[in-house]
Amino acid sequence: MYVISEEAVISGAIASIWQAATDVAHWADWDPHEEKARIDGPFAPGTKGWVKPKGAPAGPFTITAVDEGGSWTSEAGIPFGKIRGHYTYTPVGEGAVRVVKRMEIHGPFRPIFRLIWEKGIRSDMHLSFAALEQEAQRRRAADAAHA
Repeated sequence: MYVISEEAVISGAIASIWQAATDVAHWADWDPHEEKARIDGPFAPGTKGWVKPKGAPAGPFTITAVDEGGSWTSEAGIPFGKIRGHYTYTPVGEGAVRVVKRMEIHGPFRPIFRLIWEKGIRSDMHLSFAALEQEAQRRRAADAAHA
């Protein structure tokens, strides 16, 4: 197994961050890493989806675990292996949330993944964290305007 993990502390309400992070149908609207995405049911274990990351092939994924408001895990197949993504959201103070994205690469594709995509994935993670922060703030402002 090969692991790529990054984290950041972003500002925003945990509820707004969770809402944006788990709204698969709208990932491509705000996340610079995603071109297209969909989910074929509720955001719950066993639900399947499909994603097309920028610079990588499209493919299906399955949500394997959800701790509502705190974390979720998904798995996607790659040739002779799989990628497991684990995403954690932890409040660390008033209006601040630690976001952790951990990608585990299983199978013989590990060395290729490390050589070709690691640097880009790490920088994309931080771009996605910043975009998540902005999207969560946009959603919170929109909710306040409609209240």
